[in-house]
Amino acid sequence: MSDNGAFDIKEILSLLPHRYPFLLVDKVVACDHKTSIHAVKNVSVNEPIFTGHFPENPIFPGVLILEALAQAAGLLGFKITSSKPGSNDLYLFAGIDNARFKRQVLPGDTLNLHVTFEKERRGIWVFKGTAVVDGELACSCDIICARREV
Repeated sequence: MSDNGAFDIKEILSLLPHRYPFLLVDKVVACDHKTSIHAVKNVSVNEPIFTGHFPENPIFPGVLILEALAQAAGLLGFKITSSKPGSNDLYLFAGIDNARFKRQVLPGDTLNLHVTFEKERRGIWVFKGTAVVDGELACSCDIICARREV
């Protein structure tokens, strides 16, 4: 891990249970371990989703942008709580509010995922997320997660 809290795919894989093709975070550029994380998803034309969405005009689905933001929120949650891989903590995507899509995400784009922790009450966590491509807002939302022990 670097001074700005960045970490690579190995640490992401140690924290998130997701695997290809559903792991949607490639690296973490910065994380303060308290309130914010900046992660990256590189969108490749080789992703299986583009065989059906849409073959002649490939567009990365909005629901997968939301999932990428939720995965980044999960990583931030692990860092906030200092949970270790293999712990009894599980973060579940409980809801999404105020989702807005402002720009299409296409093969070759780099999604910069910015997530901030807003509040926690009785195991329910709220995060704000934005997905940005080339400095332009692609998506914004409020992410609700439930932290459970398994």
